[in-house]
Amino acid sequence: MDTNLRSYTVAEVTDGFIYNELEAKGLYGLAGQLVIQPEYQRNYIYNDGKRDVAVIDSLLKGYPLGLIYFVDTGSNLEVLDGQQRITSVGRFVTGKFAIKRAGREQTFGSLPEEDRDRILGSELLVYVCSGTEAEIKEWFQTINIAGVPLNAQELRNAIYSGPFVTAAKAEFSNSRNAHQQKWSAYVKGDPKRQEVLQEALSWVGAAQSPPQHIDGYMAAHRADTGIQGLKSYFASVIDWIDSVFVSVPDPSMRGLEWGRLYETYHGRPYHPTNVDERVQQLLSDPAVSSKKGVFEYVLGGEEDPRLLDVRIFDRATKQQAYNRQTTEANAKGTSNCPLCAHGSNANATRIYKLTEMEADHVAAWSRGGATTLDNCEMLCIPHNRSKGNR
Repeated sequence: MDTNLRSYTVAEVTDGFIYNELEAKGLYGLAGQLVIQPEYQRNYIYNDGKRDVAVIDSLLKGYPLGLIYFVDTGSNLEVLDGQQRITSVGRFVTGKFAIKRAGREQTFGSLPEEDRDRILGSELLVYVCSGTEAEIKEWFQTINIAGVPLNAQELRNAIYSGPFVTAAKAEFSNSRNAHQQKWSAYVKGDPKRQEVLQEALSWVGAAQSPPQHIDGYMAAHRADTGIQGLKSYFASVIDWIDSVFVSVPDPSMRGLEWGRLYETYHGRPYHPTNVDERVQQLLSDPAVSSKKGVFEYVLGGEEDPRLLDVRIFDRATKQQAYNRQTTEANAKGTSNCPLCAHGSNANATRIYKLTEMEADHVAAWSRGGATTLDNCEMLCIPHNRSKGNR
């Protein structure tokens, strides 16, 4: 790949700057000759009142913004690295946000003339690169190890850029998409950092036959002009969740493996009212440590209480139960393990140490038994582990 070092002023780079508020990205600069956010670039993430302001403060103090990289495509230039900085500057000079100067909020237009001139006259050092797509993508990954690192999905978008990624980002990476609020009840992540798109791709990829990793799915569909399969599958999962769990989404539902749960359980019939009643009971049960496990526990017919991480008996409760059973056993001349005491072998009169016993629910927790002293029974380890959930 060939590189050529050039110098541009901020005034030149922001000439004709256009920012798309809906998609949250800078579009053009250099009087229309510069594409600021080509499709392999991540969304603009500096608009937080801190990083964008820091860029402008650097220019006002005369600090360099660091090297920037453009790609010469033959018909125009594209930003390879530096789009966050360029978009921040472009947004400021076009009045999209303000900074504080001497304790006062100042937009670009309200700054003193000398400050405006200092910003517009600042020089940006730019390496203009040319090469094959593979060389450019490899270089893009190499130079993006500084600053805010690209996450896995941002890198995939760069590697598999094309019409499919363009359409997928328009649907899943737009924070102003009206569906995002609904999706956020179940999907954990920032759409601008491609985390919602990543989840959608992981769901649909895993549902393929044979299952595909996200990279494989994106590679197979890179040239597709639409995302109907991805969009339909994602909607099917979300609609299924809504149809089974009819209450206002609980915060613990966010970030569950809904794609896997859909594939495992969507073929089973459920009575939404009954499901909701049981879910609410479990969510409010103080013995349930894992609220996130409640949903799969109910979907699976309540067969695996390990999903709930049911609160175990504390040390004081176990000690009290042990003392009670041992006192009674010594008085009767039997084992302090109730199951051994009913046997006929040598353990029928054995007194176990506390370390040789485990606490068990007399009435199983899954059948309504409470995690209290009255429902605590100490069993020898072999008997407790063979008892299971009976």
